[in-house]
This record gives sequence, structure tokens and C-alpha cells, in this order.
Amino acid sequence: MTSPRLRRSIGSLLIAAACASLACAAHAHAADTTEATPAAATQQAKHAITHEDVWLMKRIGAPVASPDGKWAVFSVVDSAYDSKDQWSDLWLKSLTDESAPRRLTFSKGGESAVAWSPDSRQLVFVAKREGDEAGQIYRLDVAAGGEAQRLTSLTLGARTPKWSPDGKQLLFISDIYPGDKTEADVKQSAKERKDRKYSARSYETTAPRYFDKWLTDKQVRLFIIDAQAGIETTPRDILSGSQLVALPGFGGGQGDEGQSLDAIWTPDGKGVLFNAATNRDAAQREAVHSQLYLVAATGGEPQRLTQDQHSYNNLKFAADGKTLFALSDAETPGKVYDVNRLASFAWPLVNPQPTILTAKLDRSISRYVLPEGGKRIIFSYEHAGLEKLYSIDVKGGEVRDEPSLPTGSISSLSSGGKSLVGVWESSINPPEIYAFNGKQPKRLTSFNTEKADKIDWQAPEHFWFKTADGRQIHNMIVKPANFDPNKKYPLFTVIHGGAASMWRDQFVLRWNYHLLAKPGYIVLLTDYKGSTGYGEEFARSIQFDPLKGPGDEINQGVDEAIKKYPFIDATKLAAGGASYGGHLANWLQATTTRYKAIVSHAGEMDLIMQWGTSDGGFGRETNAGGPVWSQLPVWRDQSPVMQAGNHEKGTGFTTPILITVGELDYRVPANNALMNFAVQQRLNVPAKLIVFPDENHWILKGENSRFFYNQVEEWLAKYLK
Repeated sequence: MTSPRLRRSIGSLLIAAACASLACAAHAHAADTTEATPAAATQQAKHAITHEDVWLMKRIGAPVASPDGKWAVFSVVDSAYDSKDQWSDLWLKSLTDESAPRRLTFSKGGESAVAWSPDSRQLVFVAKREGDEAGQIYRLDVAAGGEAQRLTSLTLGARTPKWSPDGKQLLFISDIYPGDKTEADVKQSAKERKDRKYSARSYETTAPRYFDKWLTDKQVRLFIIDAQAGIETTPRDILSGSQLVALPGFGGGQGDEGQSLDAIWTPDGKGVLFNAATNRDAAQREAVHSQLYLVAATGGEPQRLTQDQHSYNNLKFAADGKTLFALSDAETPGKVYDVNRLASFAWPLVNPQPTILTAKLDRSISRYVLPEGGKRIIFSYEHAGLEKLYSIDVKGGEVRDEPSLPTGSISSLSSGGKSLVGVWESSINPPEIYAFNGKQPKRLTSFNTEKADKIDWQAPEHFWFKTADGRQIHNMIVKPANFDPNKKYPLFTVIHGGAASMWRDQFVLRWNYHLLAKPGYIVLLTDYKGSTGYGEEFARSIQFDPLKGPGDEINQGVDEAIKKYPFIDATKLAAGGASYGGHLANWLQATTTRYKAIVSHAGEMDLIMQWGTSDGGFGRETNAGGPVWSQLPVWRDQSPVMQAGNHEKGTGFTTPILITVGELDYRVPANNALMNFAVQQRLNVPAKLIVFPDENHWILKGENSRFFYNQVEEWLAKYLK
């Protein structure tokens, strides 16, 4: 999980590898237990990757191990170009024998937030089934079989269920409207809102919209329900009437729309521990921290347990109930990035100051688990394009390598009993479920291996170079199908989003490396300053230098690739990216003429406009060093649009540019793309604007994705021929 502080610091959604992994899941065939190997060469003819290969690959979700370590349940999405033809189901895999996984559910809608009962016999999950207007909690008896039973029927839905230690109750999150006390009140409020004659929205605090939605006045709450009784039982709002929820800034952390709380049962089942922010109403002028609170399972006023400038998430108790673990980012005032570290507290909590277990590790922890035995914590973190497994003693100490694959990335992790399972993938190995508790990782499923074996692709090649100021920069290059080292290939440098993210050796849906390389290009992936995976200082080095420094390093990466690889045609260069990568694509167009073509998706044109119209501003202000009215040079000097007239310097906007944007993008609003196109038209620069009216920050619909890739291919072909 990415740190909320990290997400707010730059203010742009962290799009690892400027795209998303195929990390959901899909309905498919049986698995095998073959040892992990890359997509090996076979005797059959291989073909260059197609959009259909990318889009229709099964999407394997994060497995959840049963408490006894005997089973793993996970989702599998059988994707389709038309969403009406797409299926998503839960599958079950034994962790004690070689048997194939079996499908548990048979519904198009899909299931999420799966949780095992303490006795490993039942599952609960969230689904939106026939008759449901919002996602509800369902219970499935895995041991007895049969149909899943709906446990909630709430107007605003239910999410993230958690079993009590004795298996008798469920804790979950739902919402209410201001002033409502019962479900009948919520239902009436929903009806009144639906029946209103006007459509206006009004706001008095915080950002009015988030990512791709306008925010409403819903308020997040914690509920408890009998785990066995079904929908006849009325859920109890255990935060109802408290002073905490009455605070105008109460809600989730800065990293979402405020409607999520990380909540777990206390070991004795008598209380609920959760994180919450109380200053969301001040998010435009100060950092938002998620602190720890404790409330009795019977309800009442929550007790605040921590009083610091950390944000805590991913809460877990040790098996003996004596230690609380969490991921923590300790905000350094005035800085734009803080490493996410493992923290622990003695429980019951007496000292509110955490022990930072990974204080010596200069990397952000992505995820962690507490395997049976409780002596070591297993976790993963990003480094130089990869994500592997490591461990540390529960009391801290030296970090130890754990068995991992030498390439690729771990994208989920779960433990139960003595079992440790997760998803591993690489750019040429689409996601599959693996067991990680042996001497070598073992592949447990093979939903995608047959299709992957038929594709002509190579693993990325890694290289480093040193910048003029001594910074080590990591890069990967991806070669096209039928690669011939004796030929010359155009170079397409693709820029990741974030900026606080990293290019990963990972199978990706958006900006798929091999699909971009397919027409006969070398794809260059450079982790410029500001990227994660290289330590706190490296990620912070983007502060006060949001575009120029990263842009210079991208150009240096191109220079180094040309020097290192004789098969690159230095006369045929292109650049492109999405989100922060789109910002940098615009910057490159404004500041150099070396590229023959540019592709910019969701790219910022003006720092001031982006500060005022996106869904977050304080992190951008921190990054610049002061508010937009401070007259700091960065607001003007590093806005691409302000470089448009620099033709006397031999730069300015001249390179042909393809501009794409989702109309529902509120992270980098479409006004950036409209300004970009207007500037190109004003300067008579070859440009094409493509607007996706039904897409947000990402292009998520199958046919839209196929059209996008086709347009990128046509644009590059036009200018790199």
C-alpha cells in the first residue's frame, strides 16, 4: 500500500509504471504447480504481442490465505471488450496438495474485500448482485457449499468486512448522510436527494471533487453486525453520536475521498482500532494525518491513541495480541516525500510513540505480513524496477533477503498458518499466484502461461548511468518482436507518472511496454529524480524542481541509451507519458527540438492552473516552496505553457504532439489538454487532440484502449518513418 503522505506530497496519482498492473482476477482453467520460470521459448511459432493479448489476459487478484494455511481464495476477471461480456469470480486453491483451483462463484458482477472466518470454514465478501443498488456483504460457507447469503441491505452499501476474533460478528464500513441515525433515516435522505428538483452541489470546505467524482456530503462510519443471522439483524453504528465524527474535518486520510477507514478488531474482540483524520476540512492549507483511535465494540466516544505527525495504515496485531504493527510515514514538515516504514507498539498501547522497525532501511514498505510463529515480519519494497521479498525480526534489526524470483515484481502478499502466498508478475509473465514459503517460489496457477508462451517478447534490459551532479539513474529498455541487433530502431522514451512511482518489470495494461515497442521501436524507461525505489533523498530531490531536472535526466537517459546500444537510430526519437509523465512530455516539447513526435496523456500545462483546478493543492504548494501568489520563479519558470514563445532560444513548441485526455479526469483536469491544444493551434504546430468523454485519469474501457494504442501507433509512424 502506498503511503498517504507520499500520495499527497506531489499531488498526482501514483501510477506505478504510468499504468496499472493486471491485478484483479479472472475466470479461467486449472492450474499447475510448475516451478517459477520466465515465459520460456517453445517449439511453436511465436507472434508479436497484440492489443487483444494485453486486454484479454486473465486478471488475477490478490490471494487471501485461510487462517489455517490450507487454502487461498482469489478473484479472476475474464476480461472482454464489452463490459457486458466480462466475468469475475472467486476461485479456491488448496495450499496443501497439487489439485487444480476450483471456481467458487458464478456471477458477472464480481466480488471484492474477501475475508476468511477464524475457523477457515466461511468467507465474506462484497458484491453487487441482483436487486442490490450498492455493494453488500455476502457470506459463503466454503465447507458446506451452497449459495452465498446476503448479510447486509444498506442503502449506501457496505465494504471491507472483518471477522471478530470469535467469528460471531463482522466489522465493516458504510456511510450515512449528515444528521441520520438509522438506516430508515438514510433511506429517506437518499429518496429526498433523488427527488430534488434542482441538481446543484454546494461546498464550504476541502476539495469539491476527487479523481473522477464530485464529492457528496456522505459521512463514513464503522458498523458491526451479527455474522450469522443474516439481513434480519440491524447493523450498529459504533461511532454514532460521538464528538469525533461531528468534527468538520473527520474522515479518511488525504489519499482518498475520505470515505475509507482502516479498522481492525482488538485481540480480545472488545474494541475496534482504526485510523482517521480530523483536519480534512483544512487539506488545502496543511498536511492531513491519519492517527490511531480506539472505540469499544459497543460504541461510545473513541479514544485518540497517537498524537504525532505520522499517518498510520495497514494495521495488524501479532498472533499473541501483545504487539500492534502498522505502516507509518512520519511527515517531515516542508518536504514532499516520506518513506513508508514498519512501526510497532506494545499492546495495550501505553506509550503512543511507535518503535520504527525499519528505521535503517531507506525504502518504502509496500506490504507486509505476519506469518505463523511471529518471529519475523515478511515484506516487500520497490528497488530499481523490481519488487522482492525481505524480512526483519519483530523487534527490529537487520533486513534479510527472502526467497524471491530474480526478475519481476510481487504485487500482493498474504499469510495464513505456515503458508505465504501472493501474486508475482513480470513484463513477459502476466500475473499468477505463487507460494513463497519454500526455498524457491512455486507457481500455483497457470491462467496466463499458455498465452504468454506464444508471444515473441524479451525481458527488459537494465542499465544505469551517472548524471553530471553524481546521481545514479536506473533505466530499462524493451525491444520489439523479431529484434535484430544489426538493424537500426527508432527510440520511444516513455515517462512514468507520479512522480513518486517507479518503472517496474511488470505486465501492465496501460502503456504496455511491448505493445508500444511492437511497431519496431526500442522503448526506454528512465527513473528520473523524484522516482521511488531509490530512497528518500532521491524522491525528495524533485522539490523546487518539478519538471526541469527530471526532463534533463530523461534527455540524458536518451543520450546514454544511444551511446550504449548501436541498434538505436539517434535521428528518430519520440517521447511520451501520462499524468506526471504527460507533464514531462509537455515540458520536453517546450524545451527541446530533439524529438520527432510527442505523446501527452493527462499532462499538465500550467502549474498555477493545476494547483487551482485539480483535486489537491497543498502538496503542489509544498513542492514549489510556497503558494502561487508568493512570486516564486518555479510557478512560472517550470510551467510548460510559459515556455511556448522561446523560439529565439531555439526551443518553444515546435514538435508535433498527440494530446489525449479523459473528460472525467479531475486529477489533471481536461482544461490542461484544452490549453495545450490551443497553444499548438496558436503557434501552428502539428497537433491532434483526442478527448474520451467517458474516461477518467486512465483509459479503462476496452475499445477506448484499443483506439488509444492505434492512435499512438499512427502518430509515431507518421513522424518516425
